[in-house]
Amino acid sequence: MSALTATPLDDADYHARTDAILQGIESRIDAWLDGDVIDIDTHRTGGLLELSFPNRSKIIINTQPPLQELWVAAKAGGFHFRYVDGRWLERGGREFHALLSEEASAQAGLALRFEAVQA
Repeated sequence: MSALTATPLDDADYHARTDAILQGIESRIDAWLDGDVIDIDTHRTGGLLELSFPNRSKIIINTQPPLQELWVAAKAGGFHFRYVDGRWLERGGREFHALLSEEASAQAGLALRFEAVQA
């Protein structure tokens, strides 16, 4: 990861942090469903969370424990995030939730915002 140096995490901390992120995404989508904002289907298998949008596009969020990364696959491409000084950042310095919000908004056709859950 070019200029960004990842903050080392032990396995339990990595899993706790990434699980909290996936749970936070699921909770946000549940709130949108309850508020009739958008119908995004979620399917989670372990560390993989699939978001299916009404237009049949998908975003896949996947944990990568051996690399201590989070991966996002969206229509715009694939993105790898590492934990750096308390934030999940990709090579270019973009923050995970900001990028996920941008990609989900583009695929949904309306403004959607994901936010980090405070641990």
